[in-house]
Amino acid sequence: MAPGATGGREEMSDVYDMHIDTDVTVQLSDCCKEDAQAVFDVLDRVYQLEDMTTPSPQAATGPAPTVWTATFDTAGGRREEVAPTHLSALVGATLNGGYRAVDEVEKVLAIGFDIQSLQAVSGDQETEARLLLASR
Repeated sequence: MAPGATGGREEMSDVYDMHIDTDVTVQLSDCCKEDAQAVFDVLDRVYQLEDMTTPSPQAATGPAPTVWTATFDTAGGRREEVAPTHLSALVGATLNGGYRAVDEVEKVLAIGFDIQSLQAVSGDQETEARLLLASR
């Protein structure tokens, strides 16, 4: 093995570990597109948007749940001020990520919205928080 070959793997592992600690996946359900966009806009003012998935039209004959998903990097972003934001109805939000990162995102959401914590599930290195968001 060439000198320094394992160092590259260690560096990649460190970057991967840092990425896990700062990324938060936000899933929004039971809401319209405009409310999902309003929530994501609040987070996008503070954090770096990493990835967003928008639901595609389904050919289902009955009602199907719609989930809006975006991933934000809490280590990067614009860090702009957040103001109370209007929602047309209650929005269910699930946050997944490292403990500190999820806590940070929850605090930002609490500035923009009235939030009610519904449940938290903790793992070894990650946590999941379920929230209900409403207009302030």
